[in-house]
Amino acid sequence: MKKIFLTLLTSLVFTINVNAQAQKKANKDTNEWRYQIEAVSTGVQGTYMIKVWSYSKKPDIAIEQAQKNAVHGIIFKGFEGINGVPGQKPLTSNPNLLDEQADFFDAFFADGGKYKKFVSLTTDGAIEAGDRRKVGKEYKIGVIVTVLKDALRADLESAGILKGLSSGF
Repeated sequence: MKKIFLTLLTSLVFTINVNAQAQKKANKDTNEWRYQIEAVSTGVQGTYMIKVWSYSKKPDIAIEQAQKNAVHGIIFKGFEGINGVPGQKPLTSNPNLLDEQADFFDAFFADGGKYKKFVSLTTDGAIEAGDRRKVGKEYKIGVIVTVLKDALRADLESAGILKGLSSGF
Protein backbone atom coordinates (compact mmCIF):
# COMPACT_ATOMS: atom_id res chain seq x y z
CA MET A 1 0.00 0.00 0.00
CA LYS A 2 2.84 2.39 0.87
CA LYS A 3 4.50 1.62 -2.45
CA ILE A 4 1.34 2.47 -4.40
CA PHE A 5 0.90 5.68 -2.39
CA LEU A 6 4.53 6.71 -2.99
CA THR A 7 4.19 5.94 -6.70
CA LEU A 8 1.03 8.05 -6.94
CA LEU A 9 2.60 10.86 -4.93
CA THR A 10 5.73 10.82 -7.11
CA SER A 11 3.57 10.86 -10.23
CA LEU A 12 1.55 13.79 -8.90
CA VAL A 13 4.67 15.79 -8.00
CA PHE A 14 6.14 15.07 -11.43
CA THR A 15 2.93 16.19 -13.16
CA ILE A 16 2.78 19.40 -11.11
CA ASN A 17 6.45 20.11 -11.90
CA VAL A 18 5.96 19.49 -15.63
CA ASN A 19 2.88 21.72 -15.69
CA ALA A 20 4.73 24.44 -13.75
CA GLN A 21 7.60 24.29 -16.24
CA ALA A 22 5.15 24.43 -19.17
CA GLN A 23 3.40 27.42 -17.57
CA LYS A 24 6.77 29.13 -17.07
CA LYS A 25 7.58 28.56 -20.77
CA ALA A 26 4.14 29.83 -21.75
CA ASN A 27 4.65 32.94 -19.62
CA LYS A 28 8.01 33.47 -21.33
CA ASP A 29 6.29 33.16 -24.72
CA THR A 30 3.64 35.59 -23.54
CA ASN A 31 6.29 38.04 -22.36
CA GLU A 32 7.65 37.93 -25.90
CA TRP A 33 4.06 38.53 -27.07
CA ARG A 34 4.10 35.90 -29.82
CA TYR A 35 0.58 35.85 -31.19
CA GLN A 36 -1.67 37.02 -34.01
CA ILE A 37 -5.14 38.50 -33.78
CA GLU A 38 -7.86 38.44 -36.40
CA ALA A 39 -11.38 39.84 -36.39
CA VAL A 40 -14.17 37.28 -36.11
CA SER A 41 -17.42 39.22 -35.95
CA THR A 42 -18.86 42.33 -34.45
CA GLY A 43 -19.58 41.78 -30.79
CA VAL A 44 -22.09 43.62 -28.66
CA GLN A 45 -21.37 47.30 -28.23
CA GLY A 46 -18.22 47.89 -26.18
CA THR A 47 -16.67 44.51 -27.02
CA TYR A 48 -14.47 42.93 -29.67
CA MET A 49 -14.87 39.32 -30.75
CA ILE A 50 -11.50 38.14 -32.03
CA LYS A 51 -9.53 35.00 -32.70
CA VAL A 52 -6.15 34.90 -31.02
CA TRP A 53 -3.46 32.55 -32.31
CA SER A 54 -1.05 31.65 -29.50
CA TYR A 55 1.97 29.36 -29.41
CA SER A 56 2.84 26.74 -26.81
CA LYS A 57 4.12 23.20 -26.45
CA LYS A 58 0.92 22.36 -24.57
CA PRO A 59 -2.41 23.28 -26.20
CA ASP A 60 -4.24 23.80 -22.89
CA ILE A 61 -1.67 26.38 -21.82
CA ALA A 62 -2.01 28.19 -25.15
CA ILE A 63 -5.71 28.60 -24.39
CA GLU A 64 -4.95 30.37 -21.11
CA GLN A 65 -2.24 32.50 -22.71
CA ALA A 66 -4.64 33.47 -25.50
CA GLN A 67 -6.63 35.50 -23.00
CA LYS A 68 -3.55 37.50 -22.01
CA ASN A 69 -2.59 37.87 -25.65
CA ALA A 70 -6.07 39.12 -26.56
CA VAL A 71 -6.01 41.89 -23.96
CA HIS A 72 -2.43 42.78 -24.84
CA GLY A 73 -3.37 42.94 -28.52
CA ILE A 74 -6.31 45.25 -27.90
CA ILE A 75 -4.12 47.60 -25.87
CA PHE A 76 -0.95 47.58 -27.99
CA LYS A 77 -1.51 46.12 -31.47
CA GLY A 78 -5.09 46.39 -32.65
CA PHE A 79 -6.21 44.17 -35.52
CA GLU A 80 -7.17 44.26 -39.17
CA GLY A 81 -10.72 43.83 -40.34
CA ILE A 82 -12.02 41.00 -42.52
CA ASN A 83 -15.21 40.23 -44.44
CA GLY A 84 -17.19 43.29 -43.36
CA VAL A 85 -15.88 43.26 -39.79
CA PRO A 86 -13.98 46.50 -39.22
CA GLY A 87 -10.45 46.44 -37.87
CA GLN A 88 -9.53 48.39 -34.78
CA LYS A 89 -6.55 50.48 -33.77
CA PRO A 90 -4.85 49.72 -30.46
CA LEU A 91 -6.02 51.59 -27.36
CA THR A 92 -2.60 53.28 -27.14
CA SER A 93 -0.43 54.80 -29.80
CA ASN A 94 2.56 54.92 -27.43
CA PRO A 95 4.91 52.07 -28.47
CA ASN A 96 6.85 52.44 -25.19
CA LEU A 97 3.88 52.25 -22.82
CA LEU A 98 4.53 48.62 -21.83
CA ASP A 99 8.08 49.50 -20.71
CA GLU A 100 7.13 52.87 -19.21
CA GLN A 101 4.42 51.28 -17.08
CA ALA A 102 6.18 47.94 -16.50
CA ASP A 103 5.18 47.64 -12.82
CA PHE A 104 1.52 48.12 -13.66
CA PHE A 105 1.51 45.72 -16.62
CA ASP A 106 3.57 43.03 -14.82
CA ALA A 107 0.86 42.84 -12.17
CA PHE A 108 -1.95 43.31 -14.69
CA PHE A 109 -0.81 40.38 -16.87
CA ALA A 110 0.31 38.09 -14.02
CA ASP A 111 -1.35 34.67 -13.86
CA GLY A 112 -4.86 35.33 -12.59
CA GLY A 113 -4.22 39.09 -12.95
CA LYS A 114 -6.65 41.89 -13.60
CA TYR A 115 -6.62 41.24 -17.38
CA LYS A 116 -9.02 38.31 -16.77
CA LYS A 117 -11.73 40.80 -15.82
CA PHE A 118 -11.86 42.01 -19.43
CA VAL A 119 -11.78 38.78 -21.45
CA SER A 120 -13.84 35.63 -21.80
CA LEU A 121 -13.56 32.51 -23.91
CA THR A 122 -16.39 32.63 -26.43
CA THR A 123 -16.47 28.89 -27.04
CA ASP A 124 -15.68 27.90 -23.43
CA GLY A 125 -12.18 26.94 -24.54
CA ALA A 126 -13.32 24.47 -27.21
CA ILE A 127 -10.93 24.52 -30.14
CA GLU A 128 -12.11 23.73 -33.65
CA ALA A 129 -10.10 21.12 -35.56
CA GLY A 130 -8.56 23.69 -37.91
CA ASP A 131 -7.54 25.89 -35.00
CA ARG A 132 -4.99 23.43 -33.58
CA ARG A 133 -1.87 23.35 -35.73
CA LYS A 134 1.45 21.71 -35.07
CA VAL A 135 4.27 24.14 -35.92
CA GLY A 136 7.66 22.58 -35.32
CA LYS A 137 7.83 21.46 -31.70
CA GLU A 138 4.89 23.52 -30.53
CA TYR A 139 1.24 24.17 -31.26
CA LYS A 140 -0.37 27.20 -32.79
CA ILE A 141 -3.80 27.38 -31.18
CA GLY A 142 -6.64 29.64 -32.34
CA VAL A 143 -9.08 30.65 -29.63
CA ILE A 144 -12.10 32.91 -30.06
CA VAL A 145 -12.43 35.40 -27.23
CA THR A 146 -14.50 38.42 -26.38
CA VAL A 147 -12.71 41.45 -24.96
CA LEU A 148 -14.62 44.11 -23.04
CA LYS A 149 -12.72 46.95 -24.68
CA ASP A 150 -14.79 49.83 -23.25
CA ALA A 151 -14.38 48.52 -19.69
CA LEU A 152 -10.69 47.87 -20.35
CA ARG A 153 -10.18 51.43 -21.63
CA ALA A 154 -12.06 52.89 -18.64
CA ASP A 155 -9.95 50.86 -16.21
CA LEU A 156 -6.68 51.89 -17.86
CA GLU A 157 -7.80 55.53 -17.86
CA SER A 158 -8.76 55.45 -14.18
CA ALA A 159 -5.34 53.93 -13.37
CA GLY A 160 -3.68 56.79 -15.26
CA ILE A 161 -2.20 54.44 -17.88
CA LEU A 162 -4.18 55.87 -20.81
CA LYS A 163 -5.42 59.39 -21.32
CA GLY A 164 -9.15 59.78 -21.57
CA LEU A 165 -10.66 60.33 -25.00
CA SER A 166 -11.98 63.70 -23.83
CA SER A 167 -8.62 64.88 -22.46
CA GLY A 168 -7.50 66.29 -25.80
CA PHE A 169 -4.28 65.77 -27.66
